[in-house]
Amino acid sequence: MADEHIDVLIVGAGLSGIGAGWHLQDQSPDRSYLILEAREAIGGTWDLFRYPGIRSDSDMYTLGYSFKPWTEAKAIADGPSILKYVRETARDYGIDQHIRYGHKVTSAAWSTEAACWTVTSTRSDGTSVQITANFIFLCGGYYSYDGGYTPQFPGADLFKGEIVHPQTWPEVLDYSGKQVVIIGSGATAVTLVPEMAKTAGHVTMLQRSPTYVVSRPAQDAMANSLRKWLPAMLAYNLIRWRNVLFGMWFFRLARNKPQAVKKNIIEMVRQHLGPDYDVATHFTPSYNPWDQRLCLVPDSDLFEAINQGTASVVTDHIETFTQDGIKLMSGAELKADVIVTATGLVLQVMNGLKIIVDGRAIDPGQTLSYKGMMYEGVPNLASSFGYTNASWTLKCDLTCEYVCRLLNQMKRTGFRQVIPRNSDPSVERQPWLDFSSGYVQRAMDKFPKQGSKAPWRLHQNYAMDIMSLRYAKLEDGALEFSNPKSARAREAVVA
Repeated sequence: MADEHIDVLIVGAGLSGIGAGWHLQDQSPDRSYLILEAREAIGGTWDLFRYPGIRSDSDMYTLGYSFKPWTEAKAIADGPSILKYVRETARDYGIDQHIRYGHKVTSAAWSTEAACWTVTSTRSDGTSVQITANFIFLCGGYYSYDGGYTPQFPGADLFKGEIVHPQTWPEVLDYSGKQVVIIGSGATAVTLVPEMAKTAGHVTMLQRSPTYVVSRPAQDAMANSLRKWLPAMLAYNLIRWRNVLFGMWFFRLARNKPQAVKKNIIEMVRQHLGPDYDVATHFTPSYNPWDQRLCLVPDSDLFEAINQGTASVVTDHIETFTQDGIKLMSGAELKADVIVTATGLVLQVMNGLKIIVDGRAIDPGQTLSYKGMMYEGVPNLASSFGYTNASWTLKCDLTCEYVCRLLNQMKRTGFRQVIPRNSDPSVERQPWLDFSSGYVQRAMDKFPKQGSKAPWRLHQNYAMDIMSLRYAKLEDGALEFSNPKSARAREAVVA
């Protein structure tokens, strides 16, 4: 027997979950909803990560919500500012009143007969609670909060200093005046290097291979100017669309003319670091732009730290950790007091839930992804998952709108169940993400597949998704609405 029933159960009270709550209140206000959050605070990523300098890796005019303008001066915002924005949104719209903290959802079982999910969660005190829900909306992000990915480094037990992963940053870590080695070259590493270099003796970014790094101003001068003359929402939308269109144009250019884009990015790095810096070794990737995500640095802070001599980049492979640092394959040794393993995340599909449909366990890796948000053969469930080539929230906002469209359609027709089904044998199965990053490749076999044609294909394109999720008809031949209410109940709905 379940403890209570709810119309829509949202998993996760981070950026996506708070957005989902707003959309439900705005577009499906007659539906009850509840947000279950495993941790004890709102904010998701922006509350979990506490490493120095944490910030957005895209602009806040596209990472922010469509319904709430970003009004602070910095477009590339720090983590505490983003957390404040998310919590303000939850408070201002009363979404925080729908959150239950310390509830980690572990499984969900669907019953066609009852037309609902039975969701099991574990509370902070170890007790279990069950809730039934007509619809589940997974908004818990794409990686495990239990810990990041750290390779098995030879000799790690020999090192006398501290080894830290950014996802589990200690409350107190004194690195002032010390030698720091940061292993990695992704967004976290390029954020940590200039921030830690402010007080450390020296910071070395140790990478196996380079990443594309581009600099943008932390503040958007046009946005800050427009806000002085225009209403906040109008200014916000103008800059939002400018940034969206630029991002789409740049991604398309990178796909169509990769060598030209690569040359321009590397030339910009050379301008920052000077003609004598070995850009070819340390900032020239072997892959094309957007085969992996580009790293954004605000106000050239990474390059400035390198120019000032407080930071450096080493491109090499690790042979072993030693008592005093890291020995490299080249024979060189990096001295270190602190080693930071910015080596990636552990991706997690369906927020780590065990999903059962009418007694049958669902293997997400064997399903097709419908419009990047639902799963073939799984009823009344959607996931909020953002873009790899643009801001996360752009896709999440559209996904929330679509979920509300589904809920409202089911309300109008009296159907209790909606399920994606593929009846087209010509649809070929392809990897869900076309991304070569290690943390993605390690997990792709567990994720659903995308199809070779709509509606099973992922666009990674905001404009195309607007047409697909906001305006396209729901009855597209792949979505099956079924399991109607009793005849008497349906007559009441029609009346």
